[in-house]
Amino acid sequence: MFREVDEEFVRGAFKPRRAGSHKGENGSVLVVGGSWLYHGAPFLSAMAALRSGVDLAYIAAPEKIATAIRALSPNLIVLPLTDLKLTPGAVRRIKKILPRVDVLVVGPGLASGSEPGIETVIREAEDKALVLDATALYPEVVPAVSGRKVVLTPHAGEFQRVFGAKVPEGLEERVELVKEYARKAGVTILLKGRLDIISDGVDAAVNRTGTPAMTVGGTGDVLTGVVAALL
Repeated sequence: MFREVDEEFVRGAFKPRRAGSHKGENGSVLVVGGSWLYHGAPFLSAMAALRSGVDLAYIAAPEKIATAIRALSPNLIVLPLTDLKLTPGAVRRIKKILPRVDVLVVGPGLASGSEPGIETVIREAEDKALVLDATALYPEVVPAVSGRKVVLTPHAGEFQRVFGAKVPEGLEERVELVKEYARKAGVTILLKGRLDIISDGVDAAVNRTGTPAMTVGGTGDVLTGVVAALL
């Protein structure tokens, strides 16, 4: 059994702002990502979080692309990192911003080989909600986030990379698979596809609003930002 994500469901997820709320009360998000090749991915995630209602969006990205990201929007707060990969040294700079944010996004556009930094920043952000995408999706990361307020956003290939299980074609089988691995791993999984499947291991929901136009690069990064805003 699963629930359908419909307009009523979405309306219930987006809470109205308190009339007297102040800056920061509606959430702040930090996106850790980007590389010499991909400067757009963290930007799209951060802008999606802003468009979905958060008050402040930070990006921690390699210094080489930080100026380019800043030029795209004055709404973003960009923290330049000295290394092209997410190294433990780069995490030391990120630690200074962590107390200011509610949700940490890790992975969009991040260079491969960043695993030591990913695991370090996840440990440092132990009291934060997390969204893991793209480069941050690999088997060893699962024990580090099990039982925490975390959403993994894999497509079928990334799901197999993380959990070692091939995603079946049938909807019922896909729902059961996602639900099973979410329960075993102690995480929430959002499996992207023509039909998106979301489960925390107890309940499951299916979103049918996808279109072939969503195969364009960056769509997943936008989704990651929306999920961060909801968290």
